[in-house]
Amino acid sequence: MNKRRIAFTLAEVLITLGIIGVVAAMTLPALIQKNNNRVVETRLAKFYTTFNQAIQLAEVEFGDKKDWYLDTGGVDLDDEGKPIEGTAKIDIWFQKYFSKFIVIKKQVNTSGTIRYYLSDGSAFQFGNDDMVNSSRGVVFFVGNPEKCPQSGYGQCKFYFLYMPVDTKDPVWKYHYNRGLEPFKYSWDGRTETAVRNCKNGTYDGKWCTLVIQLNGWKIPDDYPYKVSY
Repeated sequence: MNKRRIAFTLAEVLITLGIIGVVAAMTLPALIQKNNNRVVETRLAKFYTTFNQAIQLAEVEFGDKKDWYLDTGGVDLDDEGKPIEGTAKIDIWFQKYFSKFIVIKKQVNTSGTIRYYLSDGSAFQFGNDDMVNSSRGVVFFVGNPEKCPQSGYGQCKFYFLYMPVDTKDPVWKYHYNRGLEPFKYSWDGRTETAVRNCKNGTYDGKWCTLVIQLNGWKIPDDYPYKVSY
């Protein structure tokens, strides 16, 4: 008795592969972005916790943070314009109060910027991008800083402030006597203000870190940017 042989034709195989390709093209970007969101959320929350734990440990050894905090910056250069090892003002301060609590490697450039690299692939530095005039600003890079554009926060880099001293100026009230916090300079305490400023790019997107914190360190569904690492 003859048996019928069941097989797919080449056309049917190509159609099936085409359908699979279309479905993959539609779903893969969303899956990649979802993964990016999870990585950014996890690393942001971890950095915030790690840095503030280091502040608490430093207070046990050195006393109240308001007494040993120093708003400093800059580095000495040699005759060839290269940074002299051990002269970066921020790093001297950091090494004294934090180095034993945060295990990292560092890189110093001629502007005085010191990038500290963490074990999970993220990094941070004091100051704004490559301009270091003070240690109050802390830029957190979710991944490799070299792959993150210099301008604009809220995508692959996020802005924090560490300003625990009392300046008598009310614009700093959400930072006085606190540890590392998202950018809250002159904030009125309203969530809608932070969201609006993030969407409008106010202060170059520095408000976006606060928006994510206010959402429990989760990126909101209506977040205005695609994050990456």
